[in-house]
Amino acid sequence: MKISRLVAFSSSLLLGSVLALAGVGVAQAQEAAAVDYVALGDSYSSGVGAGSYDSASGDCKRSTRAYPALWKAANNPASFAFTACSGARTGDVTAGQLGPLSSATDLVSISIGGNDAGFADVMTTCVLQSESTCLSRIATARAYVDSTLPGKLDSVYSAISAKAPSARVVVLGYPRFYKLGGSCIAGLSENERTAINSASDYLNAATAKRAADHGFTFGDVASTFTGHEICSGSAWLHSVNWLNIGESYHPTAAGQSGGYLPVLSSKA
Repeated sequence: MKISRLVAFSSSLLLGSVLALAGVGVAQAQEAAAVDYVALGDSYSSGVGAGSYDSASGDCKRSTRAYPALWKAANNPASFAFTACSGARTGDVTAGQLGPLSSATDLVSISIGGNDAGFADVMTTCVLQSESTCLSRIATARAYVDSTLPGKLDSVYSAISAKAPSARVVVLGYPRFYKLGGSCIAGLSENERTAINSASDYLNAATAKRAADHGFTFGDVASTFTGHEICSGSAWLHSVNWLNIGESYHPTAAGQSGGYLPVLSSKA
């Protein structure tokens, strides 16, 4: 009889422990689902190049295939605000994208800085003009990254922290554009492609430093895009597209899902 009572008592303890753990699991799942997520940034965040644009987003070209929308679909956050916009510079973020941020915001993602540094003009110059002119324009962009961009990033990051002080902020970088070596029909010399890749690394390093100084997390996408650069044979980036120039040098849908989404998911 005593043994039976002991077994029954032990079983009740075990059952109670299992139910308690199950309750913790449910609570944790509910907590994980209760994320309030805001996606800010430029065309790399809005999803230019991925197609399937939300007509309501107009010229901002927010895509249902962009990494913020894909993260939302996979994680079912409590709320989701998508304000990233094609062509955005740092000043555009602070002026028009921060409205959804609040003290309740848990997660913020952003890519910004490429347009400030003159990305579009660099690529136009390199495609249409001489190698020496291309390299000179890249040098000008790098000088801007040294002298001016850090202060502009500080302004954006400080504004995010002020409006969403409890949020985890993930700053996404930019991929390298070209696979180097061998033959490549891309209209650019090996020197130009090398300089463009180096400039992307330079921009990423500066952005990562400013992000870290604000307590933000930097998400480096160069590694996820490795093997999928332009000239790789399996590119996740559009090369120059004369029929749709705005999509040139932007990630494809595969670049958003395979290049950007895994990085955000690992940092969020």
